[in-house]
Amino acid sequence: MEKLLLIGIDTRSMLNSALKLNYDVYSTSYFSTSDTQSIKNQKIVLRESDGESCGIFEEEFNSKHLLEISEDFIDEVDYIIPISGVSPSDFKKQDREKILGTHDVKNIENKLKFYENIKDEFLTPMTFSVNDMDEAVEISKNHPNKQFILKPVKGSGGYDINLLNNETCTEFNGDEFILQEYISGINLSSSVLATKNQTKTITNTRLLTMNDLEKNNSFIYVGNILPLTQQSIMSKVEKIDDIIKTMNTTSEKLSHKFNLIGSNGVDYILNKNGLYVIEINPRLQGTFECVEKAYGINMLEAHISACQGKIIDIPPAKYYVYKKIIYSPTRNKFTKLELNNIYDLPHIGSITEKDEPLLTIIDKSSDFKKLYEKVELTSEIVNNAARKNQLDEE
Repeated sequence: MEKLLLIGIDTRSMLNSALKLNYDVYSTSYFSTSDTQSIKNQKIVLRESDGESCGIFEEEFNSKHLLEISEDFIDEVDYIIPISGVSPSDFKKQDREKILGTHDVKNIENKLKFYENIKDEFLTPMTFSVNDMDEAVEISKNHPNKQFILKPVKGSGGYDINLLNNETCTEFNGDEFILQEYISGINLSSSVLATKNQTKTITNTRLLTMNDLEKNNSFIYVGNILPLTQQSIMSKVEKIDDIIKTMNTTSEKLSHKFNLIGSNGVDYILNKNGLYVIEINPRLQGTFECVEKAYGINMLEAHISACQGKIIDIPPAKYYVYKKIIYSPTRNKFTKLELNNIYDLPHIGSITEKDEPLLTIIDKSSDFKKLYEKVELTSEIVNNAARKNQLDEE
């Protein structure tokens, strides 16, 4: 039996799908949620326990550490699927041949190179390379009618993105940043399957960030609603079918342009000027479980099949699916919740710090309004429980 390694921040959902396929499965993850299946060949960085803090993810996660502890797995397995948090570029050259997915991501993950490659062909935000805050401020002054955001040249999940204003004080610390025109609009995303010769958009989704839900200046990824329809876009837009066709065409063009393989995502912002291309996620996306629930397919099987040259048949969506990540409103000690639509659960008694990911809500329904109301009610219950179990700040 061939051996398959899943490696990334959280392998729970992919692991569930992999165990339904004919592989000897290995897994290395940062998080160890209580609902992650235990398997023989498994390594976990964060070992949660009663009364112990899970810490601050941004301070403690290190993709290189995941690779270091996985060296024996990497040598042993036949195939590797990197998940969010680990890039194909992080692997040794000889090990990249085992990767199922897009290998060459240097012009995708580097947001400046990505912009320079697409700016003449697609609608994109104005983008500049900056060396420090003074340069960012100077560029902003030269474009007084535009607002800008600062982004790391490399990064995902919406972390470390800040609006440039009088209060912005980003420490570069040797990291590369870009200054990008802030595009106000509706966040959208496409999920694409690609072989060397064919590309097909599986679904389009309403992408959600904290800025959508809290109306604040945080752009951290919070979830998705799919498939994209006049209801699920949750905004007044005209000609939704035309928007979807444009997303499909654009995503497939980008897939060919960057030689994507397997399952990949393309993020957009839609406003009155059109559909802006923001970035490509050259890996399995956060919509993984949502697509499985909506379309009744095994997304890992679909990804592997595309990597091996065949795109599986995708049936019409049977359900709307809403995924919402809950970031803890307080520092709290987790207690059991009697809910049937929560995932990525902390271990009982472990401590989640304020504003850190607490758990994920995922639900489905053929009735969008009922789905939205149920997920929002679950969100309220989870947040209230976190407040009830609040601990003193340390």
